[in-house]
Amino acid sequence: MSAWNRQQMAARVAQDIPEGWFVNLGIGIPTMVADHVPPEREVILHSENGILGMGPAPAPDKVNAWLVNAGKQPVTLRPGGSFFHHADSFGMIRGGHIDLCVLGAFEVAESGDIANWATSENDSAPAVGGAMDLAAGAKRLWVVMDHTTKDGAAKLVEHCSYPLTARGAVQRVYTNLAVLDVAPGRGFVVREMAPGLSLADLQARTGAKLHVDG
Repeated sequence: MSAWNRQQMAARVAQDIPEGWFVNLGIGIPTMVADHVPPEREVILHSENGILGMGPAPAPDKVNAWLVNAGKQPVTLRPGGSFFHHADSFGMIRGGHIDLCVLGAFEVAESGDIANWATSENDSAPAVGGAMDLAAGAKRLWVVMDHTTKDGAAKLVEHCSYPLTARGAVQRVYTNLAVLDVAPGRGFVVREMAPGLSLADLQARTGAKLHVDG
């Protein structure tokens, strides 16, 4: 079995984003998606700190310290891109103008619940940040994350054990082992698996029942 690495996971997400969508990329693996959107495809990338039209990461000698995404990573600006106030950025999110948000997560439940900001009541994260607004305001929510924790615990589960970011918000999950849709009334539906991985192996690494069509 050959698991996908993080760049391959990000490229797989980018492959599925249609022309013309406005897309917010969360912190972590989601930020890598910007590096894999084909330049000829018009996908308008949004950052909640006030950027519309983000491009891929800059070359080391082209870094502009003032142009960063929400994770404080340097980014570039595509032709026609713009900067604006933080409040205007959240107006776009809360007004339902974002076609897709891509987030990382600690857990996703078969109901589409997502937990992505704290792993316990004593977590050092001060608050949920913009993820709750994005999960509620974006038209679609996809998650990209490792299939299991470093200790091998399942991150795709029947019910989330960590504090929730949103309920029933996730439509699709991309992991290092599979691409899965979250279908109402069915749960996780397998669409694609990493090379050499069997459904039984994938199920053994998943904390909820998997389904396949056909």
